[in-house]
Amino acid sequence: MSANVNAYLNLRGTARDALTFYGSVFGAEPRIGTFDDFGMPVGDGEGGLVMHGQLDRDGRPWLMASDVPGHMAWKPGENTFSVSLSGDDEAVLTGWWNALSEGATVTQPLEKAPWGDSFGMLTDRFGVSWLVNISGS
Repeated sequence: MSANVNAYLNLRGTARDALTFYGSVFGAEPRIGTFDDFGMPVGDGEGGLVMHGQLDRDGRPWLMASDVPGHMAWKPGENTFSVSLSGDDEAVLTGWWNALSEGATVTQPLEKAPWGDSFGMLTDRFGVSWLVNISGS
């Protein structure tokens, strides 16, 4: 029995690209199901959009995403959230930071923080905010 904490990203037409990118960052293959795959009605040309996609690591769901179809309201940034990556594996976390930084806006460089950890914040090329905290580094 397990419990997982996952971020679920709601995007407009970029969920497949986002899952592919994040899969390359975290070493996971995206599993993607489209609106057509699930037989869900959407607007013309939207059947191939992602209804549900996810990345798994160690056999567990890690990150999930979907495309918001045109008939539904979608306002980026209105429901603000961040995805937090934390732990003490400096090599892994720094590697993720470096990969996520590609095309990103770094709001706080990954550096020693007043509380003794290394900490950084960025908004990636998909508009998703990330926090990285490396314990005791």
